[in-house]
Amino acid sequence: MIMRDQVIEILKTIEDPEIFLDIWFLGLIYNINILEGEKIDIEMTFTSPMCPAGPQLVDEVKTKLLKLEGAKEVNVNITFNPAWTPSDEVKSMLGLL
Repeated sequence: MIMRDQVIEILKTIEDPEIFLDIWFLGLIYNINILEGEKIDIEMTFTSPMCPAGPQLVDEVKTKLLKLEGAKEVNVNITFNPAWTPSDEVKSMLGLL
């Protein structure tokens, strides 16, 4: 059975190639649902609607999560509602504060 903590640990290994911070830390993951112990639904966003790395990030999320033992399906739903807003910690790391 897939556990939420396992999913989060994998998401922490996926970096935004333009910002060089992981998508979990950036707050790009809005929701994680594990259904029937084998299907993973991810709701996420990008740093902007025109993010050139968007398709690459989605592919990496799917590829890495499908490697989890017991994972049979991974769905990634992209949303821009609400729009991504970096946390103060992220802003500080990016030199925006």
